[in-house]
Amino acid sequence: MDPEDFESSPDAYRVRLSAFEGPLDLLLHLIRKNQVNIYEIPIALITEQYLLYIEVMQELNLDVAGEFLVMASTLIHIKSKAILPRPETAATDGEPDEDPRETLVRRLLEHEKYKAAAEMLHDKETVRSAQWMRPDTSVAAAAGDAYEPEMEVDLFSLIAAFKGVLQRANRRPRVFLPPENLSIEDRIQQLLGRLSETDACGFEELFADGDGSRGFMIVTFLAVLEMIRLKVIRVFQGGAFGDIRVYKRARPADAPNPMGHAAQLKPTE
Repeated sequence: MDPEDFESSPDAYRVRLSAFEGPLDLLLHLIRKNQVNIYEIPIALITEQYLLYIEVMQELNLDVAGEFLVMASTLIHIKSKAILPRPETAATDGEPDEDPRETLVRRLLEHEKYKAAAEMLHDKETVRSAQWMRPDTSVAAAAGDAYEPEMEVDLFSLIAAFKGVLQRANRRPRVFLPPENLSIEDRIQQLLGRLSETDACGFEELFADGDGSRGFMIVTFLAVLEMIRLKVIRVFQGGAFGDIRVYKRARPADAPNPMGHAAQLKPTE
């Protein structure tokens, strides 16, 4: 790929989350992560975690406007209603107000069904609304005989892994080096070069060869998102919330264009 095909700056590169996941997907991710019943959502815990994800996405310059902020307001409203006592003078002659938590649960269940149906239409295997995909032949070859089926990673699992990378980096001694202005396209070329040597590597390994600065890690993460969107890599997880591995793949003919570039790139040979 030509480095000029990509946006050069993290400020210029803005991920449109509609191409990845939406607010209901984030809620389903948090419900699975906390292993709670969708009918008994601990609204205070889920709201707190949801807002933390919003903060990380804003720092990454992800598009969190619109639906994500509306959902944040909805969660805060539900949380406040759960905390505040209901007035005894509330009207009782009409039908009782619908519990907003029940409305949210219904939306989540409908979204799960819609997502499963959409995956079936795109020839994807679904098992109880969890997406399981057969990897490329290069994935099985890299894993060898001990290969076990892996789950393709969604955006929020990647963000959770990235949060862990940042937290571990904050605990390491700080090394003061001159700032490096690394563009996203340059980082993509570096990562492609690394994967051309190994075919696959651990997600956290992608962050180990820089200066350890927060800026470097953000550029690396945005580069990974762009590489996923361009279909030059696939990212898999060993079971629910297991280790994440990144695999290089041949770029298909129907792969999307790089950000800000009108011409169609040729598939990877």
